[in-house]
Amino acid sequence: MENNLQWLYKFFTYSSIQVKFISSFLALIIFIIIRRVIVSIIFKNINDSLLRYRWQKTTTYIIFILATITIGRVWFKGIESIATYLGLLSAGIAIALRDPITNITAWMFILWRSPFTVGDRIEIGENAGDVIDVNFFKFSIMEIGKWIDGESNTGRVIHIPNGKVFTDNLANYGKGFKYIWNELPVLITFESDWKKAKKILKDLSMQHTTHVSKAAAKKFQEVSKLFMMHQPNFDPEVYTSVEDSGVKLTIRYLCNPRKRRASSQAIWEGVLDAFEKEKTIEFAYPTIRYYEEPNQPSQPS
Repeated sequence: MENNLQWLYKFFTYSSIQVKFISSFLALIIFIIIRRVIVSIIFKNINDSLLRYRWQKTTTYIIFILATITIGRVWFKGIESIATYLGLLSAGIAIALRDPITNITAWMFILWRSPFTVGDRIEIGENAGDVIDVNFFKFSIMEIGKWIDGESNTGRVIHIPNGKVFTDNLANYGKGFKYIWNELPVLITFESDWKKAKKILKDLSMQHTTHVSKAAAKKFQEVSKLFMMHQPNFDPEVYTSVEDSGVKLTIRYLCNPRKRRASSQAIWEGVLDAFEKEKTIEFAYPTIRYYEEPNQPSQPS
């Protein structure tokens, strides 16, 4: 009799577990189908890639939360059982899954504090690029720089653990003051009319960057309300210094981070055209000069 009761107890216990597994599996399948249907509708009705991406991510997060709650209710019907389970599970998770937990915490920090969002250009640690995706454990950037001159993308996608936002230095080109300073060194010979060359460079930099300087000055007024910042001179400057091979005139100007290379090209082309017309200005380059002493008259014997 006792053996029969034990058999019945095991049967109903195992049956209950089987029902829970089947119910959880069916619930998961239903939520996956719902997500795919919603994402399909989003892709058909929204053309803007950024807006479409945000709706897709929002849908995924909501479906994940609903699925977790639904499946959790299948397995845990009472508050006490949930608390007991979490108490036993948390100790092991804290040790075994330290990095994943850190990444999930960092993901919540990214959503809450928004140090960057999809579409921003950032630099974190030794990597720089445009953010193209953010998920639970990592975010992805389209890499820029490295072996590519300027800040064009390299074609590589870099996946970075979310936890890096807590440990590595992070710079966001699009947050706060949205402009950067760029410098172009121009080296001319010592014999050149450096004052005239300096005026030409000043005029060219003003011509290409005046609109940026005005926008930057307006943006600075907004940012200065949030941070302690000393107001710089937003107009382009040309600084003078002396090098071994000649006089170096350095153009310093403000530009949009995504247009740094284009602005450099526009100014350089203007410099080449302007200097070509000037006979008193020449570019300097490393040279070697030889000086011969005049022949000394022979001494009478």
